[in-house]
Amino acid sequence: MKFLIVGHVVHKLINGKIYAYGPYVREMNLWIKYVDEVIILAPFTSLHPKDPIDIPFDHENITLAPVKEFNTTSISSKIQTVINLPGILLKTWNAMKRADHIHLRCPGNMGLVGSLVQGFFPKKVKTAKYAGNWDKSSSQPYTYKLQQKILGNTNWTKNMAVLVYGEWPNESKNIRPFFTASYSEKEIKVIEPRALSRKTPIKFMFVGTLDTGKQPLLSIQVCQRLLNSGWNVRLDLYGEGELRSDLQEYIIKNKLADSIQLHGNQPAEKVKIAYQEAHFLIFISRSEGWPKAVAEAMFWGCLPVTTAVSCVPQMLGFGERGELVEPNVDEVVQRIENLATNESLYKKKVIAGINWSQQYTLESFEEEIKNLLENQPLEA
Repeated sequence: MKFLIVGHVVHKLINGKIYAYGPYVREMNLWIKYVDEVIILAPFTSLHPKDPIDIPFDHENITLAPVKEFNTTSISSKIQTVINLPGILLKTWNAMKRADHIHLRCPGNMGLVGSLVQGFFPKKVKTAKYAGNWDKSSSQPYTYKLQQKILGNTNWTKNMAVLVYGEWPNESKNIRPFFTASYSEKEIKVIEPRALSRKTPIKFMFVGTLDTGKQPLLSIQVCQRLLNSGWNVRLDLYGEGELRSDLQEYIIKNKLADSIQLHGNQPAEKVKIAYQEAHFLIFISRSEGWPKAVAEAMFWGCLPVTTAVSCVPQMLGFGERGELVEPNVDEVVQRIENLATNESLYKKKVIAGINWSQQYTLESFEEEIKNLLENQPLEA
C-alpha cells in the first residue's frame, strides 16, 4: 500500500532521516507501520537544526514530496501564496494519483488544499485526522470552518473516515469520534495521589506552545498569586514559542525565578517524569482538539485545571476528573485553594482521572488505526 500523508508540519532531513514534531511523528509511525510505501506531502527545510522535541519517522521506504510553506497573514504572504498555489495544487494532485490511501492532517493550510483536491479521487480510500476543535459553535478561523464543511460534505468527500475529538450531535455519517494516546499499557502502574501541604511545595506544570492561544502568562500569574498568599508553590513550563522572552522578562521583573522556571522544549521522557511529580497542570488554553497535555497529566496523577473548550469537558467528565475554569486568575486561584484545603476531594478527582486516561493506551490506539487501514471506511 502506498500511503500519502498531506499536512502542514515542517519536516527536516537530518543524517539521512526525516524528522518532525515529536507527538505528530509518534502517531504517524503507528499508521505507517502497516504500509509498504510512504509519501509525505508537506513543507520541508534543511536549514533549521533538530529541536529536542523532534523525532524521526520509522520506515524504510519514505519519499518526501516537499511543498513551500505558505500563509495569508500579510499582504506579501498572500501574494506569495497566490504565486505558489498552482504548483502546490498540481503536486497534491500528482501525489494523490499515486497513492492507495490518502491521509489528511487537518486543520491547516495543506489540510485545506488536501480536502479540496481529494474530492477528485472519490474511489480512493481516505482518512482525515482533524486535530483541532470540532465544536462548530466555537469561534474559529474561517479556513478551519471551511475544512469542517468540506470534510463533512459526503457529496464531495467520499470514501473517507474523518476522525474528530469528542462526540458531537447531528454529524454526517463519515465523522467518527476518535482519541489519541501517548503511553503504553506496559507503563501503567498503581499511582497514589500526591499529598498536598503548606509545608512542602505544591508543584504545577504547563505543557504547550508559549503563545497567546495557550495563555501561559495566566499560569504564571496564578502561581504568583498563590505565592503572594503564602502558599509554597513551584511552576515548571515546558514548551517554546513567541512569548518566551516576554515570559522570562515577567518572571525576572516580578522576582519569581526561584519558584517559576521555563524549560523550553524537552524530550517526552523528561516531561513524563515531571508529570509524575506534579500536583496540578494549569492549562488555560483558548482552543484545543484533544489536548495531549491534559490526558498525559491525568495518566500520571497530575490534576488538570483547564478551560472548557472542544471535547475537554468530556475528557474531564464535566468536572469529575479535573477543574473546568474560565480564563480568570481569581477563579483559578480559588479553585486550586479549595482543592488544596480539601485533600479528599483532590485525591478523588486524581484517581478518577487516572482510571479514565489509562484506558487510552498506544496499544488501543494502534488497534484502531489498524482497523481503519484494513477496512474500507465508507461507500466506494
